Amino acid sequence: MGLFGRRRRRESGQPGRVDGPAMSIDLTAVRSHFAGFVASRRGVEAFIEPATNVSACSIVLVATDGEWTRRAVGTKQAGFDLARDFGIPVYDVLLTGYPPRMRQWSSQRRRASGDTQGEGHR
Repeated sequence: MGLFGRRRRRESGQPGRVDGPAMSIDLTAVRSHFAGFVASRRGVEAFIEPATNVSACSIVLVATDGEWTRRAVGTKQAGFDLARDFGIPVYDVLLTGYPPRMRQWSSQRRRASGDTQGEGHR
């Protein structure tokens, strides 16, 4: 689709892109998903990921065993606020990196399923 095709679509009242940094985010759904994850796992920590050209700012929650989940939150401040509301530690992934247990959990899942290209839990 060309540049002008997107422009015409927005002018006609239809939504433009639904992904990327300007995407709309249902923080109520994010909060509900994270509440279930935090309540059912031990030692959960939050890692804030910066926005990119193709994705909004997001949070990765990582449990003690390495299981993880990711959701877009829109802004860094929204991510810190969510983590604070759940009472869990929060880190900026650009400063700390991802915990090794996250990679180990993803690798174990790929091996168990026979998937060598998988990305973990979404």
